[in-house]
Amino acid sequence: MVDTVDIEGLLALPALRGLHAPVAALLRAAAAGGAAPCIDTRAVLEDTLEALALLDADAEVMAAAILHAVPDWAQRHFAPGHGPGAAIPALLEGQDAAGQVWALHAEQPGGRGHEGLRRLLLALVRDLRVVLVLLARQLARMRAATTLADEERLALARLTRDIHAPLANRLGIWQLKWELEDLAFRHLEPDTYRRIAKLLDDKRAGRERYIAEVTAVLGEALRASGIDGDIAGRPKHIYSIWKKMRKKDVPIGELYDLRAVRVLVDDVQACYAALGVVHALWTPVPGEFDDYIARPKNNDYRSLHTAVVGPEGKTLEVQIRTREMHEQAERGVAAHWRYKESGGSQRSAAGEAALNRKIEWMRSLLEATTDGGDGALAGAFDTELVEDRIYALTPKGEVIDLPRGATPLDFAYRVHTEVGHRCRGAKVDGRIVPLDHVLHSGDRVEILTGRVSEPRRDWLMTTSGYLASPRSREKVRAWFHKLDRARNLQDGRELLERELKRVGLGHADLAPVLKRFNVESADDLHVLVALGDVGPHQVARALAEHERAQREAAAGPADDGVIAVRAPRRVRKAASRDFTVVGVDNLLVQIARCCQPLPGEAIAGYLTRTRGVSVHRADCAAFARLSAKEPQRVLPVEWGASGGGHEASVVLDAVDRKHLLKDVTNLIAQEDAHVLSIDGGGAGRAQGRVQLRLALRVADFGQLSRLLGRLEALPGVERARRA
Repeated sequence: MVDTVDIEGLLALPALRGLHAPVAALLRAAAAGGAAPCIDTRAVLEDTLEALALLDADAEVMAAAILHAVPDWAQRHFAPGHGPGAAIPALLEGQDAAGQVWALHAEQPGGRGHEGLRRLLLALVRDLRVVLVLLARQLARMRAATTLADEERLALARLTRDIHAPLANRLGIWQLKWELEDLAFRHLEPDTYRRIAKLLDDKRAGRERYIAEVTAVLGEALRASGIDGDIAGRPKHIYSIWKKMRKKDVPIGELYDLRAVRVLVDDVQACYAALGVVHALWTPVPGEFDDYIARPKNNDYRSLHTAVVGPEGKTLEVQIRTREMHEQAERGVAAHWRYKESGGSQRSAAGEAALNRKIEWMRSLLEATTDGGDGALAGAFDTELVEDRIYALTPKGEVIDLPRGATPLDFAYRVHTEVGHRCRGAKVDGRIVPLDHVLHSGDRVEILTGRVSEPRRDWLMTTSGYLASPRSREKVRAWFHKLDRARNLQDGRELLERELKRVGLGHADLAPVLKRFNVESADDLHVLVALGDVGPHQVARALAEHERAQREAAAGPADDGVIAVRAPRRVRKAASRDFTVVGVDNLLVQIARCCQPLPGEAIAGYLTRTRGVSVHRADCAAFARLSAKEPQRVLPVEWGASGGGHEASVVLDAVDRKHLLKDVTNLIAQEDAHVLSIDGGGAGRAQGRVQLRLALRVADFGQLSRLLGRLEALPGVERARRA
C-alpha cells in the first residue's frame, strides 16, 4: 500500500528542523493541494531525510529528496532561476537520470560493467549532491527490504552491492557505507552473514562501546606523554570481516583488526613517540607491526600499523600517522578505494583522472564548512565540476568511457581494434548517424561492420573530424604502417595532389618545404601523408607560407643601396580587405574574380588601366597571361590584417540525393563559414548527378581547406574543390 504524506507533517520531523524558511515556503507552495501519495512508504522517506541530516545535507537537497518522492508535489513545483530552490530542478533531473543506470544494471545480471555504471551515474548527474540523495534513499529502502518479495528484495540488494556501496566508499561517506554493505550482504548471503555474526564475541553496539573506552584510555596516555593527537575508532562491520577472511583465507580468530583506532599527530617524530606509548600501554602481537613510514607502499601510502592485546584481552589494531599522511591516504594516490577496488576492462588513464577529479571534489564538499552559504556552494559546482569524459553504451548496456568530442569511430576502436578497422557505419539510439557524429553520455551505440579490415586514409585527417582520440588515431596509423611502401607512396601522392588541387596549389613544387617535415624527398613526404604523420593541409599551408616569404624577400630593400624602397603601406577597400602594396600609395585595390585568393596564399598585384590594382593568386593562369604581356604592371602585394572574411568559390560534384543541400549548408554553418549564393545549374540531373557552385565567405586559407575536406566526406559528394 502506498502511503500519503502531508507537508506540515514532514516539516515537523527533527531531520528538517534546520530547513531554510524560503525553501520550506517553496515546498508548502508545491504541496498546496494537501496530502499526496509517496512513491515509497512514509517510513522510507523519513529514513531518507534522517540519513541526509546525518550528512549535513543542505535545504535544497532535502527539498529535492521530498519532491522526488512525492511526484504530485514535484509536478506543481516551478523553481525560479535564482534564489532559494534555484538548484532543485537540476537535483530532480539527476535523480530521474539515475533511473537509466538502475535499468542498465538490471540488464546485466552477470555482474559485468559495474565500474562503468558507477562512472556513467556520476557523468549523468549535473549536481553531485544528487548522489547523497541516491545513497540515503537506497539505505532507507534496504532497511525496509524485508517487506518486499524475494525477487525484488534480491535485485535491490545487488544494486546496492554493485553501485551504491562502492560509491559511498569512494566518496568517504563511511556513515552509510558500512550499513549499505552489511544490509546487501545480509540479503544476498544470509547463511554466511548469520555464521559470522555468531562468531563475533559481542554485538556492534558492544564493540562500539569498547572502542570508546580504548579511545579514552589511549587519549589520556598520550596527553600524559605530552603528545597532541586526535583519536578515532571503528569496529569492523560484518561484510568487511568476511572479505578479509576470504582474502587471507584465515578464520576469524586470526583477524586482529576487528576493532581498530587511528591516531593522527603533527609530525613523524610524534608518530614513533605515540607508537611507544601504545606498546607501553598494551602488549604487542608478535609479527603484526608494519612500518609504512620508513618503507612506504608502492602507492606512497604511509602509516604505522600495529596490533596489540587491548583491554579485556581483546585484539586491537592501532594506526598512527601524521595529519598530512592521513590527507594523502584519504584523498591522494594512496586512497583506499584506489588500490582495494579493481577496475573494469574499459578503464583508461584519462578516464581515471577525470573520475578522480570529480570524486575528490565531492569529498571536499562533504567536509567543507558552510561559511560560504548555499549560494557559494552551488556556484562552486558550476566552476569545478567540468567533466572531460563521456560514457557511451554498447548494445548490451556495457559502459565505454571516451574523451569528450568522441565519435562512433572512436567508440569502435575503444571496443576493439578490429571492430574499428572493419567499421562501416554506426547507429546511435537506433538511428543511423555519420561516423563523425559527436557522442554524448548515455548514448547507446551500435557499430556496423564489414567483413574486411579496411580503414580509410581520411580518418587520420584532423580536419575530417572522424577521430577525437589520439589512441584511436594511433591504431589507424599502425594499420597503414603495415602496408608496403609502394602502396603508401601511391596513396599519399593521391591524397596530397587532391588537397593541393582543391586549394589551388596543384602545380606547386614540394622541394622547398621538404626540410620543414624532416624528409629528403617528395616520396618520403608522400609516405608521411599516407601514414597520417603529416596532414595534406599542413603541406598546403607550408607551400603557401613559402611562396609568401619568397615574395616578401623579393620586395625587400636592395643590399647595394642604389634604390631605397618606401615602407609598405596598407590600402583599405570598402570590403574590409587589407593589403600591403609596396611603393604605391592611394590606389584602389580589389580581389581578382578569376582566382579569388585567400589570406595565407601567395599573391601578386596587377595594375589595371581603370580599376586600380587587381590581386591574383601567384599561380593564377589569367595573371600569368597578363604579366607576360606587360610585366611592368606587376606589383608586389602582401596580405595585411584580415577584415570581415573573404569570398571563395567552391564547386561540388555529387550524387543528386535527398537532403544533399541541407547537409551541405549545415556543415558550412558548423564550420562558421557563410553561404553567399548557391547555383545548382541543372547540369547532370538527368543522370542522377549534380554540380553545385557555392560562393562562400571564409576567414582564411586554413578554414577553406578544412571545409573542403569535410564537404568531400559527406555522403554522395565525390569531389569538392575551389573554382
